[in-house]
Amino acid sequence: MPMVQLSVVIITFNEARNIGRCIDSVQAIADEIVVVDSFSKDETEAICQKKGVRFIQHAFEGHIEQKNWALQQATFPYILSLDADEALSPELADNIRITKQSWKYDGYCMNRRTNYCGKWIRHSGWYPDRKLRLFDRRKGHWGGFNPHDRVEMNPKTAPKWLKGDLLHYSYYSVDEHYARARKYAQIAAQARRNAGKHNFWLHALLNPPAKFLRNYLIKFGFLDGKAGLTIAWISALETYWKYTTKP
Repeated sequence: MPMVQLSVVIITFNEARNIGRCIDSVQAIADEIVVVDSFSKDETEAICQKKGVRFIQHAFEGHIEQKNWALQQATFPYILSLDADEALSPELADNIRITKQSWKYDGYCMNRRTNYCGKWIRHSGWYPDRKLRLFDRRKGHWGGFNPHDRVEMNPKTAPKWLKGDLLHYSYYSVDEHYARARKYAQIAAQARRNAGKHNFWLHALLNPPAKFLRNYLIKFGFLDGKAGLTIAWISALETYWKYTTKP
């Protein structure tokens, strides 16, 4: 099989602090870079235009919906789908380049490593956080449950794991983490309601402490020090808010 041509697809909204790093990390392996933006108010568009990517604006209707719409804007069927706060490590970029030369699988997954307030997290249920992001769009699509989307491959498809980390610059401050946890809990609560799912008091009573214990003890979050404790606590709070917030 000849070398495939790869479309890198990125969705954005007010990502001026991240988008340049993301684009720079894929320049060497991308045959095109498509940014689908939901009408940012910051310098996101100016940065994208300066870097020569294809920039499209489209109203945001949900993470899954936006990413699936973005897939259809790509020229090539072979896709690397990223969030603006992600970037390829040099090792991962090199392995994607090699994969392009001999594409054998329907999709490829990789470990995502998160930077939390300047610290790389290696436990806490956040690493290894395996993500399938490199795939043939004819064999898969974005699915899951907003805001926690994921690539879902068609039946009888075979993904392959690639060495190298997808670097995730998630939170620059703890206050930002609290704010986004609130936002995500609201989105999740609405998604549950839309799906006809009902909340019971046992959900709010049992699931948050289970989430904390999972991340801090079972997933060795204590080895991440103070950051691990903070992550476990806010993750538990987000779970509580998801079951107690009225959409």
